[in-house]
Amino acid sequence: MLIVTRRAGEKVMLGDDVVVAVMEIVGSTVRIGIDAPRSVPVYREEIWHAVKEENEAAAQADTGAMQDAANRSG
Repeated sequence: MLIVTRRAGEKVMLGDDVVVAVMEIVGSTVRIGIDAPRSVPVYREEIWHAVKEENEAAAQADTGAMQDAANRSG
């Protein structure tokens, strides 16, 4: 993990297309801005984990439903 120190108004480049800017620092809260192409998904970590868990649960449910259907037709 790369750790950098930035002040409000400073930026970090990720490759050629993604810019992460420190917009504001208030106490222990840091507000950042992310400028990225639409083809690059950007999620807050807690949202990403929730979506991943939902997708895994749906995939398991689909697999179970397919197995039940195969057992009934077989």
